Parts: sequence; structure tokens; C-alpha cells
Amino acid sequence: MSTLLDHSHEAVPHLDPETADAVERAVDALSGRRIAVLTGAGVSTDSGIPDYRGKGAPTRTPMTAQQFLSSASSRRRYWVGSHLGWRAFAAAQPNDGHLALAELESRGIASGVITQNVDGLHVRAGSRRVVELHGTMRRVLCTHCGQVFDRRDLAARVEADNPWITVPDAVELGPDGDVLPSSSDGFVVPECSVCHGMLKPDVVFFGEYIPVAKFTEAEQLVQTSEALVIAGSSLVVNSGIRLLERARRRKLPVVIVNRGQTRGDARATVKIDAGTTEVLRAFARALPAAR
Repeated sequence: MSTLLDHSHEAVPHLDPETADAVERAVDALSGRRIAVLTGAGVSTDSGIPDYRGKGAPTRTPMTAQQFLSSASSRRRYWVGSHLGWRAFAAAQPNDGHLALAELESRGIASGVITQNVDGLHVRAGSRRVVELHGTMRRVLCTHCGQVFDRRDLAARVEADNPWITVPDAVELGPDGDVLPSSSDGFVVPECSVCHGMLKPDVVFFGEYIPVAKFTEAEQLVQTSEALVIAGSSLVVNSGIRLLERARRRKLPVVIVNRGQTRGDARATVKIDAGTTEVLRAFARALPAAR
């Protein structure tokens, strides 16, 4: 057995005995293995970004791809909210859970991170191999010519064209980076500076499929690893369950860390019902380098 109970409580004093026991069992299952990590919105809640289903989560329905592509008024509303949300994302900082995963990768323990999040916090924390399943708010694409824009440059254009827009002190930020604005009247929607086509953030909207190449990259990361950790995801999105199944069919240890139930609990080697930040920190302290 590992010595987590002997050494890690001092470093991570807020682990209760039940959680510490589950973490110790997880460490035993993961030790000496190269670990693929799948993260969901729960990993970013300690950075101030809400998840979809936890306490305080927004109750509104996210914008769908059909709404965005078919309705000029929906696009105008979305772009106001997306701009406000991106400003909030840009101000968020990686938390200790993000940093722990970057450390595990740097030590050769984690083979990489597959994330359902679009906030870019894994990249900012220092993780090098990051598969962003649902895209990223850092980029904007033209749906007509394919030109790619840096979100910072586009934000400057938005604010130049809409000098009245200001970021309020408090916003109901969604995990998809969208904010429900009080009004979008008079907002000038940005367009492609190359072809004047429709711009869309480089994220997978509700109603869209994950690009095949992106999911294949995620599958390959699981395929070349020896264990899977799922952190902060309830696994409601089918892509997460599919990756869990890839690991299960190869008889890999699967550790799930999430507050509350997930769709994959019955298939987990160890389920830890706790916050991701403290558990990932404990993993970083207790796991030895992969063989």
C-alpha cells in the first residue's frame, strides 16, 4: 500500500478520512502507470468558472449551433455574451488542480490531458499535450473562408466597434464562456476581415459533433496510456463515456474524481466523491514516476 495517509494529510490537510482512503486506493491502482486524464467543467470551478450541473450552475440553455447559424439576432446576442464571457475567462487563473496535472505530465506520469473545457486553463497551467475536445475560446474561425483569428485581436475590434460595451462587475458566466447580456441592441457583430464572412468561436456548440480528427487524437492518447483518470466530469456527454469504454475494454484502471454521481461510476476501478483540486494535488504528491 502507498503511504498517502502517513505523509499527504499534512500537505493536503482538508482530505477527510473517507476521501483519503479512496485516494490511497486510487494511487495504488495508478502507481507505475502512464495516465491519460479526461477533465470536465468541475476542474475549473475553483478558478471561478461554473459547471453545468453543480451548485450555482446557470439554469439557462446554452446557444445551439442551429440558433447561431440561422438567426442574425441570436448571433448578435451570442456575440455580446461571448465577449463578456471571454473577458471573464481571460481573467480566470489556473487552480492547483490544473497545476497538479501539468506537474504530473512534466514528471512523465501523465501522458496528456483530454479536456471538455474551452477555457484554456490547462494550457496556461503548463500542460503541453492537451486535446481540447470541445475547442477553445482562444480562437475564432470564419465559417466561409476558414481564416483563424486570435481572440485577443478580435476582442479589440469588438470594443472599437462597440465602445459602449463594458464588462460588469458580476456576470452569470457559463462554462461555455457565454454570458446572458441584459441587451444586445445596437451591437455590431464582428465579421471576417478577409472575406466579410460569418465568424464563430472555435468551440463545439450544443448540437454540433466533435470533429472526427479531434476525437481520434483523444482516443490515441487513451490507447497509448496505461490508466485513465476522469476528473470533474459527470460523463453526460457521450464522448466521455466512449473514452471510458476504450479504457475499460483494454482492462485499464479507471479512476473517477467528481462531486456527485457520474454515468461511469459502475465502471470505475475507484470512484472518489470529492473536489478535483485537492485530489489531483494528492495524486501529484503521492504518485511515483512511471516505469
